[in-house]
Amino acid sequence: MTGCSRRDFLTRALAADLISASETFKTPQQFFLRTGVISNREYTSPEYLVLQKHGWITGVTVPCTADVSPPPCWDVALTPIGVETFRDLIPSDAGSKQYFPVAVARRQLVSVTGISRADNRAEVDFTWKWVPANEVGSALVSSLEYRTTVGFKHYDDGWRVIDGLGGKADQSLEEALKDGNSAQ
Repeated sequence: MTGCSRRDFLTRALAADLISASETFKTPQQFFLRTGVISNREYTSPEYLVLQKHGWITGVTVPCTADVSPPPCWDVALTPIGVETFRDLIPSDAGSKQYFPVAVARRQLVSVTGISRADNRAEVDFTWKWVPANEVGSALVSSLEYRTTVGFKHYDDGWRVIDGLGGKADQSLEEALKDGNSAQ
């Protein structure tokens, strides 16, 4: 067994390590906060209703601009408590912007639930969930678990998560996470 490495045998532990270490899996969930004049549809969306409920934003009705419609429109601003809550979450270069991303959650692998191998390919079934990264994430992120299948391929240096060529066995982790089914 001198020529074998730990990555030669696709175990649940190795699959979990490779999935968790991938850049795609580590990409945070982002909420895009827009202040200034927004449409009623956006202002009454579930996310903005949560922000209103927590007292983080306020809005007053205003005439719609040419690029924002249909009426009514809202001029949205962070409240003092909203400024305090979002201060460390807003990118430092976004001071004068009215639309910016806020990282609210990260993925957490719950378990690898199965591995199906055929030659140098495998499909790995796993469950994962979003874990809030901050107070805003705690308010916006649900605790659902998702079931996902991703393809793996065995190379001369061991198993790797497939970057994706199409088809379930070759489904990339990014595609698999988008297609993940809610388990709850």
